[in-house]
Amino acid sequence: MADDANPTAGKPDDSTPDEPGEDATADQGSVKTESDVVEEGTEEGEDYDAAAGEDGAGDAKPRMSHVRLATILGVVLVLGLGGLAGWLGYQAYQAKQAEDLRNLFVQVGRQGALNLTTIDWENAEADVQRILDSATGTFYDDFQQRSQPFVEVVKQAQSKSEGTVTEAGLESESGNEGQVLVAVTVNTSNAGAPEQQPRAWRMRITVQKIDDEAKVSNVEFVP
Repeated sequence: MADDANPTAGKPDDSTPDEPGEDATADQGSVKTESDVVEEGTEEGEDYDAAAGEDGAGDAKPRMSHVRLATILGVVLVLGLGGLAGWLGYQAYQAKQAEDLRNLFVQVGRQGALNLTTIDWENAEADVQRILDSATGTFYDDFQQRSQPFVEVVKQAQSKSEGTVTEAGLESESGNEGQVLVAVTVNTSNAGAPEQQPRAWRMRITVQKIDDEAKVSNVEFVP
């Protein structure tokens, strides 16, 4: 019965445990250590941050461009409004200057008509001098030549006249010269006829502006 037993029973097993083979080595090679995982995670994070930074920079550029464009447009708008305001102000100034000149023409024309029609024989020299002071050009020259004989006639006749302007307006203007139509009512008296009917005269008075003054340069009687 003992002979029937397994001859190998009780013998020590000469086989040794299998040494790690190529498969095990491959498995070990494919296993990542903790440091490898951390390094890879860090690299991925850096790549993500870099990409995010590029995207952020790309987004920032358009925003900066919009701000710059808005600034430029604002500056252009301010300059445009400033130029427009300056132009309008200059136009208003020119209009005011033109209006003042027209008013000056009419005022000098009115006063010239009053000076010519208001003469008192007792103050003839002063009245004639007032006419000369407001005259210029050919009118001044002509009236100055006739002033002394005129004064003598007024004194001899003991003439007195007083004019009243009923209407005056600017007929035309050209540069520094304007023509003024003046309607005047004149009351006269003298030694031989103390009471006379008022007379209505119409005058076309040319006014010329010289420097800061405006004077009468011509007088015409209009029917």
